[in-house]
Amino acid sequence: MGEGLGANPEAEKAMMDLNTELTRGPQPDEDRSSQALLRRPRYSVRLHIFLGFFLVFLFAAAIAAALLFTTYQVEAKLRFLEIVNDYVLEIQQARRFEKNFFLYGTNLTDALENIYQAKSILDYNFQDLRKVLGGSAQNQILPNIERYEELLKRLARMEEERNSTPEYSANRKTVELELRKQGQEMVSFAQELMRKEKESLADTISRSRKLHIYSLLFLLGFIALNAYLLGGRILEAINRFMVYARRIAVGDYTPITPARRYRDEFTDLAVAINHMIQELESREAVLIQLHKMRAIGTLTAGVAHELNNPLNNITLTAHMLLEDYATLSDEERQEMIKDVIGEAGRSKNIISNLLDFARESGSHLEPLDLAQLLNETISLAQNQIKLSGIKIELHTIEKLPRIHGDSQQLKQVFLNLILNAVDASRKGEKIQVVVLPADEPNYVAVKVIDFGVGIPAHVIGSIFDPFFTTKGKGKGTGLGLSVSQGIVAKHGGRIMVSSVEGKGATFTAILPVTTIPAEISTRSTS
Repeated sequence: MGEGLGANPEAEKAMMDLNTELTRGPQPDEDRSSQALLRRPRYSVRLHIFLGFFLVFLFAAAIAAALLFTTYQVEAKLRFLEIVNDYVLEIQQARRFEKNFFLYGTNLTDALENIYQAKSILDYNFQDLRKVLGGSAQNQILPNIERYEELLKRLARMEEERNSTPEYSANRKTVELELRKQGQEMVSFAQELMRKEKESLADTISRSRKLHIYSLLFLLGFIALNAYLLGGRILEAINRFMVYARRIAVGDYTPITPARRYRDEFTDLAVAINHMIQELESREAVLIQLHKMRAIGTLTAGVAHELNNPLNNITLTAHMLLEDYATLSDEERQEMIKDVIGEAGRSKNIISNLLDFARESGSHLEPLDLAQLLNETISLAQNQIKLSGIKIELHTIEKLPRIHGDSQQLKQVFLNLILNAVDASRKGEKIQVVVLPADEPNYVAVKVIDFGVGIPAHVIGSIFDPFFTTKGKGKGTGLGLSVSQGIVAKHGGRIMVSSVEGKGATFTAILPVTTIPAEISTRSTS
């Protein structure tokens, strides 16, 4: 029998699967996902922050320049008003002295002194006036004041040559009228300039105030919008990666694929997670295979015991056929050959079941009949159950809904739960496998119930941890429940346990019901 197993290609393949898992390279899905993530144009969070601050700086610089220009305008207008005010004061003082002269015959020289002072103000502030008035208005001021000065000087000469002739009185009256008219025009023109410039100053100050208010509002709005977009971008990415972390925690190793038109620092994180997923999936496959090899070793004792019966029957029948061949009838010979063929077929079925379980293949999702799957699993463990002196009962409901999954992986889960129940039970006890709808809609529950020693309360929270075991040294790796939990999680379900120490334990595998074949997981995006 040993040579027959060794020469079987399927047996060799099953025993080499562990090495295959350890040496396999990166999977195409992960490579394609990472390449798709990195092919997008880059728009990093750092660049987003830099552009935001740069735009704020540019806008603040533009506002500062506008305010500086407005301040310059205000200063120029204030300076102009100060000059014109000084000019008007000198003209008005000259007009008062002019009136005194015509009323009392005094202060004509003082009036001329004020006119000289007014001209000095204009000459000294020539450039400042030119900036505001331009050439035309300035050319209008100078002729007016020069004409006024000329009339004052003419009046002064007339006073020096004073006589009582009729011509003198008429000439004086003419100069007086023209002088008053010229003085009034100068004062009115200067006051009109002041009025217009004050209005202009008020407009400038109003524009400056509005510029302050609107620019501040715009700047605050832009900063708030940029903070909202940046914060939303970061928080959205964090939330997505929280989903990825939860998905990976339950055993869904679907690689992350692109969701946006550009890549950033989170893309680098997604690529790293894809690599981590690849490594986790590879190591999980190795753990599953290691646990399967462990289960095969456990089953071997029962298989060897079971094979002894058909082999003994084949040997006895063959010896009888050899010894009594001459005395046997054709019918007896045929009957004995049929017995040999039947027992050989029985042995082949036992070995075939073991090889099917040992064979490693890629995940193959298909609609599964849970009752049939559990019957096959129980059949696989039947020899071990018989050796332990334990009875096993399977209870299912009628019209049990199908699930969608990988039959080999789910067999491994249920076999592990059954063998654990066998280890925890005493000879003569029984194990119940119950299939029924779960409390949650669209889920089905498989309960493996034993009435053995139970699980102590202080360790029940750790039984799904890798390498944790309550069995004696050399009797367990501590990976069975951890691997089983990962397999069930990949199928969209979970495993729960309840136990009372000394009265047994119940392991419940909850799996989703699927009516239409479809892939269980969908690709994640980033």
